[in-house]
Amino acid sequence: MKKLGMCLVLALFNFAVHAQKTPAAIKFPSLDASPLDALYYPLNATKVKKEDTSMPIIKVLYSRPQRKGREIFGVLEQFDKVWRLGANESTEIYFDRKVTIGDKKIKAGTYSLFAIPSKDKWTIIVNKQTSRWGLNYDETKDLVRVDVPVTKIEKPIEALSMTFTDLEDGVNLVIAWDFTQVALPIHFKK
Repeated sequence: MKKLGMCLVLALFNFAVHAQKTPAAIKFPSLDASPLDALYYPLNATKVKKEDTSMPIIKVLYSRPQRKGREIFGVLEQFDKVWRLGANESTEIYFDRKVTIGDKKIKAGTYSLFAIPSKDKWTIIVNKQTSRWGLNYDETKDLVRVDVPVTKIEKPIEALSMTFTDLEDGVNLVIAWDFTQVALPIHFKK
């Protein structure tokens, strides 16, 4: 009986010693300078109550580069050149139903967004290519290009920002950075 008790004490001691060993330190990446963000429509889609089974109609995933005192459009992001509409991976937009952008009907699914900024207008591009890093853009995969006017704003926006504003038959995807703002109308049945 004493041997059994002693074996039990040794086993517990051995267990306690091994349980206290910590795994080797894992090096996690530091915070990205242009963090990934998600935008949903409706804007409160991620905050609905448990009983609400509605799903987001639109989701945008985009990285948010910072202004950091730089002049953005025409300098950092050249006028009349394709831009990935963010940083890091290309910006992606998901529709849970058929939408219309410009005069083009677009099926439910995930697409990438690009832009060609100019001084007075932007050309917003919806493209079939997804999950690409950097400006890995293939014009042959464009679904639609829509020109939208530029609105100058008085107070600069520090980080690239996006939101939705309601339209009677859809939403505007509002994009702002530095002193520039544009709105892309997206039409669908509510």
